[in-house]
This record gives sequence, C-alpha cells and structure tokens, in this order.
Amino acid sequence: MGLVLTDNLPLFELAIPCEVFGVARPDLHDPWYELTMVRGEPGEITTAGGLAPSSAAPVEALRAMDTIVVPACERSLQVDRAAQEPLLAELRAAAARGARIASLCSGAYLLAQAGLLDGRDATTHWMNWDDFEASFPAVRLRRDVLFTAEGGVFTSAGTAAGVELCLQLVREDFGDDVARSVARRMVVAERRGAAQSEYLESVGRALPPDPVRHAMDWAERNLHAPIGPDAMARRARMSRRTLYRRFEAVAGTSPTQWLLERRIEAARRLLETTSLPVERVAERAGIGTAANLRQHFSRAVGMSPSEYRRARRRAAG
Repeated sequence: MGLVLTDNLPLFELAIPCEVFGVARPDLHDPWYELTMVRGEPGEITTAGGLAPSSAAPVEALRAMDTIVVPACERSLQVDRAAQEPLLAELRAAAARGARIASLCSGAYLLAQAGLLDGRDATTHWMNWDDFEASFPAVRLRRDVLFTAEGGVFTSAGTAAGVELCLQLVREDFGDDVARSVARRMVVAERRGAAQSEYLESVGRALPPDPVRHAMDWAERNLHAPIGPDAMARRARMSRRTLYRRFEAVAGTSPTQWLLERRIEAARRLLETTSLPVERVAERAGIGTAANLRQHFSRAVGMSPSEYRRARRRAAG
C-alpha cells in the first residue's frame, strides 16, 4: 500500500492511514498491510506541523502498489495541475492497471485532476464543495455522505471522515469483524451513519427526534421484510412528508436511500459469513431478486456479489 506525501500536508490526515494500515495487527489478520510512504512531489516534504518524514520512496514506487491513499493537500496543489503531472500520471497508470485508489479530504482534488473521478460520485470537505464542483463539473459531487466508493476509487469528506474510509478498506479486505476490532482499538465509531452536513458550522441542530430513530431501529431489525418509507412513517406515527423532512435532518439522506444502504450492508455480511446463493442473499437482505442485488451491489461496492464473495475468501485464505 502506498501513502502519497505532499508538502505541507495536514498531520491528522497523514496519521489516519498510518494508524489504520501501518500498525501490525497479527492477532486480527496476518499478514497485515505493508505501508510505504511515497514522495508525491520533488523537493523537501514537511507536514503542516513541521515534521519532515526521514525517508520516502520516489513517486515511481506507486507502480508496485495495489492500493494508494492520497491524504489532504494544501491549496496550491488543488489549483496547479501542471506542477503535479508526474504524480497524476502515476495515479492514472495505477487506476488503469486496477489498483485501488483512495483520497482523504481535499486529496480528492488530485484524483479529480488525474481524471479518475469523471462520471463518478465523489466527496470532499464541505468547505471545498462549491470550489470543487465548479472546478470539476464532470464529477458527481455528493454532499450527503462521509465517503464514496465506486469502481475501485474512493473519496472521503473532511478530516475525521478519513477514518470511516480507511476502515471501509479494511472491511473490504478482511471483513466486518476485523474492521470493527480496529475501530474499537482506535476508540472510534465504526460507522457514524451521518451526513457531512450534520457538521457544518452554519447548522445548529437539536438532538435527533426519537420517533425517527425508533423507526430506523425497527427498520434495521426488519430489513428482510418488504418495508419502505410508508411503513417507517407509520412506525414513527407521522406523515410520509414529515418523515422525509425529519429523516434528512437525522441521517442526511432519504429513507429510501438509507434503507438501500442498510440492505447492501446486510447483503455484504451474508456474502461474507454464509454460503447462501445470491438469490437467497437478495431475499434475506430485502432487496428482492438476484438481478436487483447485482445492480445495486455493483454500484455501491464496485464488484458483483459473486466477485465480492470470492475476494473475501481469498483474503481470508
């Protein structure tokens, strides 16, 4: 795994992948990751806190990496594409050969400059939303999520959302239980389940309303059943319109999208922990048919259910 270093990068975004991927955890999975720091630009590289990594591989080392993480970068790198062309060329080549590439926070600018986000969902820190959207109109900016995953390319929202993204990579490689254990050791929530909008400085919200939370808990226990927003509204004892309005404030997305995401996660767990055929996984996750599962799962995870199951078994073996 390659960790791209650029000058004046924030310490926190550097520390996240170092903690998740750089600390050996043989009791959870052996082998663990081999994390290599890679120089993303020429010259001396110093973090925003004044630390200078003593050694880093040249940018060409990315050619041997199957996963590449690009942390946040300072403003000059966000606007000067020409100066970063050697790094961008390596990122494009890595994507072309099938490497998994993830950005943390404003690192999404470098992925977008490389053209890796064109036609894909992506997110970044909320302070950069307008600028990012204007700079990269071919990218589908998502303002309602903490991270995105599409076709082997990942982006995360601001700062701490990078933790969720890195844990998602662990989950894809080693499964839910290992990701959950890493989260516990870091004393962080495995999934916050919130939208980035919940953290905007301009927004002050009260605690989430109990009826909506009650409906969400009930829905999670009954994902296998053919329930939808109308059933959740009845459970919360409110109109469908009121549920949608309040649900957005609580979860940062619609009830329909939230239910789909929960069902995809349920399907993921079933694929990892059972040998059920895809048709049965679709039924038990509440997605209906195998065709529906393949469509939604591939869009969310970047591979078919069968491919995902094979990848999990290879990783476990």
